[in-house]
Amino acid sequence: MKTYLVGGAVRDKLLNLPAQEQDWVVVGGTPEALLAQGYQTVGKDFPVFLHPETHEEYALARTERKTGTGYYGFDTRFSPDVTLEQDLLRRDLTINAIAEDLATGTLIDPYGGRKDLDTKVLRHVSSAFVEDPLRVLRVARFAARFASMGFSVAKETIALMREISASGELSTLTPERVWRETQLSLSSDAPQVYLQVLRECGALKIILPEVDALFGVPQPERWHPEIDTGVHMLMVMTQAARISSDPVMRFGALMHDLGKGTTPKAEWPRHIGHEARGVPLVKAVCERWRVPNEYRELAVMCAEHHGKLHTVFEMRTSTLLNFLEQLDSLRRPQRFEQFLKACEADSRGRTGFENRDYPQAQFLSQARSIVADIKPDAAMIEKHSGAQIADTLRQQRIAALDQFKSNYPHPTNEA
Repeated sequence: MKTYLVGGAVRDKLLNLPAQEQDWVVVGGTPEALLAQGYQTVGKDFPVFLHPETHEEYALARTERKTGTGYYGFDTRFSPDVTLEQDLLRRDLTINAIAEDLATGTLIDPYGGRKDLDTKVLRHVSSAFVEDPLRVLRVARFAARFASMGFSVAKETIALMREISASGELSTLTPERVWRETQLSLSSDAPQVYLQVLRECGALKIILPEVDALFGVPQPERWHPEIDTGVHMLMVMTQAARISSDPVMRFGALMHDLGKGTTPKAEWPRHIGHEARGVPLVKAVCERWRVPNEYRELAVMCAEHHGKLHTVFEMRTSTLLNFLEQLDSLRRPQRFEQFLKACEADSRGRTGFENRDYPQAQFLSQARSIVADIKPDAAMIEKHSGAQIADTLRQQRIAALDQFKSNYPHPTNEA
């Protein structure tokens, strides 16, 4: 019985990346032998064994054949006779099919993973790649994760991904698996690459048709020199990644313009009312993917209110206060800051605007701080009733905002 380190741990070690979780494969072993050594088993269809001390995952070498049943639709065969090369053959990409001998440190690389690491290519291991539709999303995620290092997807792998997309099997993926890959991609260095790769292989129109619909939709050239709404969306995601590593904010940025995909062609390139039209689309995506509430709430807010922030300098004081209340900025300051950053990404996600300041965000943030500092004091509570307190508080806040606005140097609005 021999143990090998496999998959991402070996890959990242060769790329000089920080070690994350380690996965191990056991060749020539049996469940009984591992249990006798104190390992604990987890899972049913696909048994994984936890090391008695490190609690890292150890799996018996196995082969897989697609059947539509069992572990995610695969017939999995465990046997002491399964070789390491057979186990590695079932993996998705060559760079994930490298093993390291635990005893000697020797690398076992039967499918050219090290060469593909050197040439920065994401390439499938075998034609069995097409048997698991999730691999389309996984490859797109790896492309996003390693884009800053210069990696790209091999043409022949893109061809197989197109084959999977055309087969209709992407629709069989569970919402949880789709969301997990997307969420991980949102946390990558280049989340826009995830979307680009999915679109290139025809998967975006199946996985996220609301975003795919943005491509080919024009916008006013005065405000959007890039013109195409889909291109704008990719640029927004690029800027979102520059501004913050927060995947919640990045998801809000991704969802903000979905309404433009439903604008009648007769109204192009204008998109009046796209904010309101986008809200039900965002809710539909979140429902379909079972997106966590913190992502959903911010995404809906970005869709509904991003246009208002761009014009915040033109607001009357009472409208400005109403806007802060609509955003629930006093009770939810963290979400408020996420909203400001998503809108900044929207503003900077345009040709020629990439490095421009976005003073609207700073203005509204300062306005919020002023409003937050004005609270009911003991004298106000003693003198007024509940409704009167609210009215008095509002008048005081409006007066403070009036003074703030009169002293604030308003730049030209270019959002």
